[in-house]
Amino acid sequence: MLVFDRVVCFLAIWIIGLGIGGLGLGNALKMPFRVNDVLPVLPRGISWPVLNTFHSAVDLLPYFVGSVTPSNGSIQWKGACFYDNTAKLQVTASDFDQPGLGGGVLHLKTDAAHSWTCMDLYVFATPYRITWDYYFSSREHTLKFDSWEEPAELEYVKQHGVSVFLMPSGMLGTLLSLIDVVPLFSNSVWGQKANLDFLKKHMGATFEERSQPWRATIDPTDVHSGDFLAVSKIRGRWGGFETLEKWVTGSFAGHTAVCLKDEMGKLWVGESGHENEKGEEIIVVIPWDEWWELALKDNSNPQIALLPLHPEMRAKFNSTAAWEYARSMSGQPYGYHNMIFSWIDTVAENYPPPLDAHLVISVMSMWTRLQPAYSANMWNEALNKRLGTEGLDLHDIIVETEKRGIPFDQLLTTPEQDEWVYSDGKSTTCVAFILSMYKAAGIFGPVSSSIQVTEFTIRDAYMLKIF
Repeated sequence: MLVFDRVVCFLAIWIIGLGIGGLGLGNALKMPFRVNDVLPVLPRGISWPVLNTFHSAVDLLPYFVGSVTPSNGSIQWKGACFYDNTAKLQVTASDFDQPGLGGGVLHLKTDAAHSWTCMDLYVFATPYRITWDYYFSSREHTLKFDSWEEPAELEYVKQHGVSVFLMPSGMLGTLLSLIDVVPLFSNSVWGQKANLDFLKKHMGATFEERSQPWRATIDPTDVHSGDFLAVSKIRGRWGGFETLEKWVTGSFAGHTAVCLKDEMGKLWVGESGHENEKGEEIIVVIPWDEWWELALKDNSNPQIALLPLHPEMRAKFNSTAAWEYARSMSGQPYGYHNMIFSWIDTVAENYPPPLDAHLVISVMSMWTRLQPAYSANMWNEALNKRLGTEGLDLHDIIVETEKRGIPFDQLLTTPEQDEWVYSDGKSTTCVAFILSMYKAAGIFGPVSSSIQVTEFTIRDAYMLKIF
């Protein structure tokens, strides 16, 4: 066994030498294999350091290479494995035995592979379907669409085509990148390190370990109504989600809460997104001691920053009005309806590469197929609000935007309006809850009426010059 291990290690080192051009033949010959292609067979001590160098969670995101329509001839692009690729779409008529809308055939030609062992994985999507295929040989391939699901899909394909997405790291790289993305959601020291490393790599974040003790003691007498709590969770389910949210929004916090004192001087915390006994995330006002104890027991290892209101703002803060607002919202659900829309203000500039609006609509489509209730809660109602319609599902919404000549990526940028009421009430995220309270308490003064707090991200909030 020891001899076998030594042979494998020797072969691994030799392969790495080939993969990085160590023998000087990389530009002259097509490599029989490259280190990226053979990582799974290498000993863990060798493969993981190489893996950490070449792959990241971002590699899991499809890259939009283009849309193939029946009228645009063909599109060309460079893949992760095959460097010369073309695709064209043929719409086919229905036959007499099975009358219907007809279907289509996507002709995809792959050529110029960088090695003998690589392969490319593609996702093909319309707002009505998502499918995938992979290719590991240089030739022409066909992907058949037996039938369009409805007339609207046929019309969409004629005008906009089938969107083609490439997994940038290739099929093997996609599997390898799971090693990077899975620990983001792991409730372990490993997961915590993965989250911090992700933020360092993709956001340029720096972290300095605090001196002991790591748990500070906060005297409630030093905290006042309106003081802002910025929370950053760095491990577990919520830690992984917040890390991805931070990457998309540019924020260094993933959750927020606000402090309130009653007439007796007792300190409370108002929070949208508090999980109750049923597992529902709702708006609550709970005693400070209870909130703090939950934070200390939270295995997501929350890092909490207290941002006191500026003395001038504190003098303006109408505590009575703030309490009235908080009590009126208590028990209401967290605002999932407009959460993602506060992240998107422009057609293209809010998406960190390789995200884009094409990917957003495809992900929406996939979730609509897999979890209709989830998609209705996350975006269908919000998109209907933006169109002034009611009850349309995602596909009907896309049809409506086509009728009106509104690009879907432009629809996503339509600002949320604070007065919009959804099927379960006003959609109030953690930060929208706090800023709505600030509006009620007079913090924004004469400009309150022109501020749409539901458009704010957490970063927008803590950057305000009111602390």
